Amino acid sequence: MLGWRDLSEDITRRKLRHIDACLGDDVLYTSKTTGFETVPWPYRALPELNLGDVDLSTTFLGKRLAAPLLIGAMTGGAEKAGLINRHLAIAAQALGIGMMLGSQRVMLENERATATFAVRSVAPDILLIGNLGAAQLLKGYGEEHVTRAIELVGADALALHANPLQEALQPSGDTNWRGITARFASVVPSVPYPLMLKEVGHGLSGRVARSVAHVGFAAIDVAGAGGTSWAKVEEVVRFGRVLNPDLTEIGVPTVTALREVRANLPGMPLVASGGVRSGLDVAKALSLGASVAAIARPLLAPALRGPEAVVDVLSEVIDALRAALFVAGAAKVGDARGLGDEAD
Repeated sequence: MLGWRDLSEDITRRKLRHIDACLGDDVLYTSKTTGFETVPWPYRALPELNLGDVDLSTTFLGKRLAAPLLIGAMTGGAEKAGLINRHLAIAAQALGIGMMLGSQRVMLENERATATFAVRSVAPDILLIGNLGAAQLLKGYGEEHVTRAIELVGADALALHANPLQEALQPSGDTNWRGITARFASVVPSVPYPLMLKEVGHGLSGRVARSVAHVGFAAIDVAGAGGTSWAKVEEVVRFGRVLNPDLTEIGVPTVTALREVRANLPGMPLVASGGVRSGLDVAKALSLGASVAAIARPLLAPALRGPEAVVDVLSEVIDALRAALFVAGAAKVGDARGLGDEAD
């Protein structure tokens, strides 16, 4: 049996292999798309707006953002991961947007890993969202662990991520999820910070949304299929290739997930993630009822080069989002809601 030190070192090694796998294209969905290409966008030849006056600012989880955008959860736990997180955080601070951390389990198992998640010194003002695996709530984690993960890094909130397919394909993965909804209902209301439920890229359905309606989550990240398949990531890490190309393609496409979760939880703040690649994708996500969108994998390689490279990528997304709202006649983020339904 692995001791806590062996376990944390094993997690750290796996985190590094995850980074390497995500830098290649083998982990992308190939038979399934996000669905954003099916969502129309209106064009108004007379928008009656000044492009520079389009207001992208919004509030999410109690923090003001300069644009409805988050840097998605990626990594942590190793020196290389710490450098990535630091560069991402500097970029988020420069742009006035939010950031999610990768899974913090490794730092709760080994305090030496905490430094790889500690980005507040370079990003004092951003919306910072911590991250823990939901399955850990069935393995002894409780209110104190969740609160500690938030407070050790000075986060504003925390996401509990659901990843059953990824765990099923992982050696010694966390595969017992029986009782998870009841555990949410026990733990979530006890934590004195906003908690969010998120998938890791295989999508949340309307049925799942209904099942957690009573829990008290502050937001839901649908993390739909169509971008990176973390089931593929695990198989590439484990076998050097995708062993089950059909199984690793399953999931709820991002657009479908957004529509289903919004229909079942009409008042819930939503994050659109999973294959979000452009400012127009962000605009369409807002149209479908998302509060913000999150981008992860496209920022990984730039983060290895430095924060300026991350700023460059995200600035292009933000500029394209502003242009998309402009030509649709939307003066602010809230005006985007339902615009896809008006397109002709």
